[in-house]
Amino acid sequence: MSEESAHLQELRARLAARAEREDLLEVAWRSLDSPLGGLLLAASDRGVVRVAFESEGEDAVLTELAATVSARILYAPARLDPAARALDAYFTGDHTTPNVPIDLRLVHGYRAEVVRALSGIPYGSTVSYAHLAASTGRPKAVRAVGTACARNPLPLLLPCHRVVRSDGNPGSYRGGAAAKAYLLEFEALG
Repeated sequence: MSEESAHLQELRARLAARAEREDLLEVAWRSLDSPLGGLLLAASDRGVVRVAFESEGEDAVLTELAATVSARILYAPARLDPAARALDAYFTGDHTTPNVPIDLRLVHGYRAEVVRALSGIPYGSTVSYAHLAASTGRPKAVRAVGTACARNPLPLLLPCHRVVRSDGNPGSYRGGAAAKAYLLEFEALG
């Protein structure tokens, strides 16, 4: 690491610590390398509010968070260390879904109900969109379930990749078809 890079990291850490002490930090974010590529993690003081794939674009995700959660966003990786450790454990073979505090303020109405239901799908299992719709008491809401999964702000933490079409086809995924296929195969081998 270059001297300038080390200095920048130290400055970022001091700014983040000061913002946290002075209660100025509403959304902390960090990057995390994964087998799926780079992930952006963001958390409020309630918990992880967003997990984003590299393909979504860092600037676009941070802009979305500024508009929907708070403009007081700062690169402050320490707040996200527990989430990063949980995701690292998941990707290195801990056969469970990462369990960290989450903040669901980005989902509302029926979408929130569907996203909450995702946590009940066990590691290595899949359910159909129709089954998930029925389990939420709305068996005809298959498209709404698909939309909720597609817009899930916490993929991996709330495992929408485990929801597939009734014919077994994986269906769409926020991180892309290759990412969903990887996750399904990864968990099936677990």
